[in-house]
Amino acid sequence: MTVEGPASAAGASGGDSVGELAELYLGNLLYALELAAMSLEGDGKGEHAAFYRGIARKLAEARGRSSGPTQA
Repeated sequence: MTVEGPASAAGASGGDSVGELAELYLGNLLYALELAAMSLEGDGKGEHAAFYRGIARKLAEARGRSSGPTQA
């Protein structure tokens, strides 16, 4: 997975929709959500961590549905 920094994120055009940006940076978003969940777990806030992992799971599942079936 490639993590793009602020410099590359600044290059995104201002006309992109939320969905287009979310798809473009999905890996980065999933990574950030997992970091947040890990931090919350470390603080003893497992229920909050589960909430952020649930968001990540929903995003990943939606991406899987939008990409269609894979061929083996």
